[in-house]
Amino acid sequence: MILRRLTQLCLILPLIMATSPLNAKTIKIATISPDGTMWMQEMRAGAKEVKKRTQGRVVLKFYPGGVMGSDENVLRKIRIGQLQGGAVTTGSLRAIYPDIDIYSLPYLFSTLEQVDYVREKLDQTLLDELEKNGFVSFGFGEGGFTYMMSDSSLYTVEDVRKQKVWIPGGNKVGEAVFSSAEVSPVTLPVSDVLTGLQTGLVNTVITSPIGAIALQWHTRVKYVIDVPLTYIAAMLVIDKKAFNKIKKDDQAVVREVMTAAFKRIDAANRRDNLAAQDALKQQGIEYVSLPKASLDAWYAIGDMAIDKLKKDNSYSPAAYKNIMDHVAAAKAKH
Repeated sequence: MILRRLTQLCLILPLIMATSPLNAKTIKIATISPDGTMWMQEMRAGAKEVKKRTQGRVVLKFYPGGVMGSDENVLRKIRIGQLQGGAVTTGSLRAIYPDIDIYSLPYLFSTLEQVDYVREKLDQTLLDELEKNGFVSFGFGEGGFTYMMSDSSLYTVEDVRKQKVWIPGGNKVGEAVFSSAEVSPVTLPVSDVLTGLQTGLVNTVITSPIGAIALQWHTRVKYVIDVPLTYIAAMLVIDKKAFNKIKKDDQAVVREVMTAAFKRIDAANRRDNLAAQDALKQQGIEYVSLPKASLDAWYAIGDMAIDKLKKDNSYSPAAYKNIMDHVAAAKAKH
């Protein structure tokens, strides 16, 4: 009897071990996105579906709210194996694959229709190239257009030169734009900007409508310059070496589920940014339309900034040509 039970145990033990949570592949993912936000809700829903469809073999574990630090800290922790993934801005991925941030070139787009046209052409190419550089991703989550927001109306470039303009440290696009405009910006961590606005250390910021509201910066500004400066996005990335440790069939499940999640995030962010734009107006913040001379001056500064980025090899020549060709086609169509 004992021999027979031992034989049965030996037969079923491999099956138990194969389905045991102890053998699950846990992918630890950090983000500065606070828990409870739409981003986290969608990513957690995706993780739940992945766990169910892989029968517990793949677990996506999230660390939200910046508990693992900034995007740069998250990527460093991925390199040393403390984390396997992060939901980060495309700008933070420049050191890994510079072209992934090419949508953020200054004054590249003027309408969302142009964005949609170009992204339909280039999104997958950029994701494929990012994977060749060591990170698997599942799509772009739109951050929307950024605008210059201030306590002054800022009708001209000269007006901006008189302000205390904030940009995040290490923002190559922002540095290129404002050096071209002969503006000396103030660099602060995002966490210090509200205090900077309250104390007068800065009085002008660059952000999206939804960002302005989420960070409470909108309480310290009166005007929005109604010209999109850059287009920002974020994405969920997983270290390819860690991803390849997952069974092929389970990899396919993760790709399918999280790609669908990011399509929902992308669409929801579009709706939320448009709603945030209306909310800013309802709170009495004025959207300033620039006269043609000022608009032309800013576009010329944008061209100078792009030239600087080219000389710094910030993006590949092929990527520049590709996106400029598609933008030209988009502007002709829209």
